[in-house]
Amino acid sequence: MTMDVRAVLEFATATRGLSLLLQAVFNAVIPDHDADAFRPPRTEEPLYLDSSVEWLLGGLSHWDAEHFLFIAERGYLYEHNFAFFPLFPIILRGLAETLLWPLSSWLSVRGRLLVAVALGNTALFLLSVVALYALSRTVLQDRRLALLSSLLYCITPANVFMTAGYSESLFAALTFGGLFLLEKGFTFRACLALSIATAARSNGLVNIGFLLYLPSLHAITQIRVYRTTTKGHSKVFHYIWAIIRLLLTSLLGTAIIALPFCAFQYYGYRTFCTPSVSLEQIPPALVSLAELKGYRIPDENGPPPLWCMRPLPLLYSHIQDVYWDVGFLRYFELRQIPNFILALPMATLGIMAAYAYFLANPELCLRLGLWDTGAHFDKPTPGMFNPRVFVYIVHSTVLLVFGTLCMHVQVLTRFMASSTPVPFWISAHLLLLNEPLLHRRKTSNPNVQLHTHSSNGCQHTPQNPIIALLPYFKSCSSTTQGILGYFLSYWVLGLALHCNFLPWT
Repeated sequence: MTMDVRAVLEFATATRGLSLLLQAVFNAVIPDHDADAFRPPRTEEPLYLDSSVEWLLGGLSHWDAEHFLFIAERGYLYEHNFAFFPLFPIILRGLAETLLWPLSSWLSVRGRLLVAVALGNTALFLLSVVALYALSRTVLQDRRLALLSSLLYCITPANVFMTAGYSESLFAALTFGGLFLLEKGFTFRACLALSIATAARSNGLVNIGFLLYLPSLHAITQIRVYRTTTKGHSKVFHYIWAIIRLLLTSLLGTAIIALPFCAFQYYGYRTFCTPSVSLEQIPPALVSLAELKGYRIPDENGPPPLWCMRPLPLLYSHIQDVYWDVGFLRYFELRQIPNFILALPMATLGIMAAYAYFLANPELCLRLGLWDTGAHFDKPTPGMFNPRVFVYIVHSTVLLVFGTLCMHVQVLTRFMASSTPVPFWISAHLLLLNEPLLHRRKTSNPNVQLHTHSSNGCQHTPQNPIIALLPYFKSCSSTTQGILGYFLSYWVLGLALHCNFLPWT
């Protein structure tokens, strides 16, 4: 383990512990808001430690987290539960029935699931930050920028969703890990990781773009090499083989990544369009909730829902349309202005990254990242503007545009923070560019450095620049104050509001 990875892991562990502590304090001190959220009745008798666990970790179960916990405990019963993909509930139930099984005499399934959320998301977040650092080192080719990006990720504005019973930490770990494997040329293993990510969140499908782009770039580079090193029929054979391999890789990889999404939609179709259960087999309290709230539940004695009759009966699209009113420009209403303001900082980072990258590499962008020679790919210019970053800028921009136009815009913060490294890369880039205390040249303040050194000149464990900057926050540049202020305020406010059923991103 390198010193940088150790420093990142130590900071990530500290922020996870502090997050769990603060959510317990906020949940105890601030009364819960009476929100119109999914709150299924408890059908299991509480055991000895359930009240204590609920008091300590209950803040992790609010809003959409309740769906994941319900699915982990009861399976997919209500139609709108299918908006939440199965991998995270499976992991929670697996932890509850294996690692936490010795506690079954003192904790109900619900109690063990809450403990599983705290333990599981902590471990997954640590995996995600290591994966992000590895990906950043590979793509950016700049250790300082990779280190600072990873440390900023530890205080992500989407912190509460990385801590509570949401699938963001799981998705980030699989996505960043899969992209790292793809960058290293381990295409099949990358496809497996990105496929598993699609079993956690639907936007894992967007990662297919990386699979189509990076191998294409590699194939083009190979063809250029063949053009200069081979002659005659051998050159033609190499051209054909490179194209065939690219097509096979793209088709097979796309199928692997999309398979979990397709399988889950088929499961939803079978559950509601050809049901095999009746209302008598479902606990009465859960049936009563469905009748009260208008939730659809499968019933072999009732008519199938109308979406089953569509040419392409996608349950996920139906749920987003009917239950969440998600669609093109549907959120563009005056009453949603506060939610647009909440999403504005993350959107600003995405826009700044795309704009700055285009200004630095206009010709490269117009060529869709396909440079003239393979030398740039082998030895790219270190930093935020090197050619390898192009596809990540495109991916981030696609997420930004889609999230702004077609989703509940306040979700943009966690949507991008768990799906793309670009917000953390551009934030770290701006800090290193504009903060004198972190400048590459020696500054007048020796206390704020990325590394400390011993008297004999040997490098010791890297000092955390985030922690080092905080005592000097008032004297920092306006850029530093804006970025750290945004990250830290959302980090804390998210815990205080979300854990008490108050509106947040």
